[in-house]
Amino acid sequence: MSAALDQIPAPHGASPLTLVEQLVQWARRRIEERVFRPGMRMPSIRKLAQDKGVSRFTVVEANERLVAQGYLDSRRGSGFYVRERAGASPGERGASGGAQPGAVSPAAAQRPIDVVWLVRNTLHAGAHDKGPGLGYLPSAWLDGEIVTSALRALARQSATQWLGTGTAQGFLPLRQQLQTRLEEWEIGVAPDQIVLTSGITQAIDLIARLYVQPGDAVVVGDPAWFQMFGRFAAQGARLVGMPYTPAGPDLDALEALVKTWRPKMLVINSVLQNPTGTSLSPAQAFRILRLAEEYDFVVVEDDIYGDLCPPSHAVTRLATLDQLKRVIYLGSFSKTLTGSLRVGFVACAPELAQALADQKVLIGMTTPELNERLIYKILTEGHYRRYVERLRVRLDSVREPCARMLEQAGFSLFNRPAAGMFLWADAGVDADAFAAAGQEAGYLLAPGSLFSPHQSPTTWMRFNVANCGDRALPGFLAGYIEAQHRFARHLKGMPAAPN
Repeated sequence: MSAALDQIPAPHGASPLTLVEQLVQWARRRIEERVFRPGMRMPSIRKLAQDKGVSRFTVVEANERLVAQGYLDSRRGSGFYVRERAGASPGERGASGGAQPGAVSPAAAQRPIDVVWLVRNTLHAGAHDKGPGLGYLPSAWLDGEIVTSALRALARQSATQWLGTGTAQGFLPLRQQLQTRLEEWEIGVAPDQIVLTSGITQAIDLIARLYVQPGDAVVVGDPAWFQMFGRFAAQGARLVGMPYTPAGPDLDALEALVKTWRPKMLVINSVLQNPTGTSLSPAQAFRILRLAEEYDFVVVEDDIYGDLCPPSHAVTRLATLDQLKRVIYLGSFSKTLTGSLRVGFVACAPELAQALADQKVLIGMTTPELNERLIYKILTEGHYRRYVERLRVRLDSVREPCARMLEQAGFSLFNRPAAGMFLWADAGVDADAFAAAGQEAGYLLAPGSLFSPHQSPTTWMRFNVANCGDRALPGFLAGYIEAQHRFARHLKGMPAAPN
């Protein structure tokens, strides 16, 4: 499918550049930002001329310049396609094709992973209402006063505490506080089994460095959190996608995958999985642990969304059942407090905790103790629990209205999660092209290909229910889907091209 250009501004206007130069600059920027990706077919000359309000000659001349500059390939009788440029980074090269979810070939398992596009745009996103694809809560929802109050309290303490180098495993009082929190979930752990990290991302990095060798298979969700794909791929891992059902991971598929691939590890969200919002049942958790024992792989349990899950919501954590024998448990405060503090942790077997701490020192010394002291202060002053409860209630207030809005716009929902911030929705049209059109209209959308370990083309998209409040968003979404369906009907009614 061609990259869609509905509802986007024309390239010309008050500019010293010629129309051709403006159109070249516009296309190059979209290609470099990976809105238009390698292998994607560019819009037809007729459609681009019409949408941009320029002549067909202008479009032809711009495309020829882009071919000469190495950005496009011209395919006789087919059109212009984004070229995979020599020297591009693995993330920039990406993948434009792939098998259906759950069908993994050895070639696909080694395909380069492109996660930079969404990460880059996430870090530079503007208004949250314009970012329905963002992975965190709006700053207006977060309680800055909790952080400010803790900072004031720390500032009143002796300055000598800031002059040390910290410890490899992290600030001991915070690790002791985490021990208490985990015991509430019936996860037995001692402080020396906890290693503090700069968020989940560093935790995954440390685990990958210790466990994964080039060629090792790692099972991840398909779909799942996109950023870990790049880290494991950089380690040389073969990424194997485990499909999901509306009730959670497809464990029959998982069993077939582990029999075939004999993976080194499985990485999974047990609670409010990103992006499907599913959580493990006791039966699912027991079966995963049985497979891990039978086929001898490690389970990395990422529980970053655990605090957004109400106590009344029935979930099962793998670490509760396994008691950190085969399970490595990860947590973080980035989703509830602020991503800028970057305080996460790993809870695991004692010998592994020491190895992770040693690895942490080798690659970056210690994590900032100021951040860890700040989190400790917040957790022990007694306001955090009530604050998180307010976040849950607020998410509950917008989740169903957001779900109805998406359905009215033409989406089909994967399921209706009872908690959390994400909805996984099927647009029925190419999600990459949808995201490209969204970017042009000022919206950051999250196409489902970014949540696939092989970037398989898909019609699925992730929506953050807290970031869908822009009044014009429903009209944009519905208008785009209808325009694509209308265009498809138009193509179907066109006479066949002569041989």
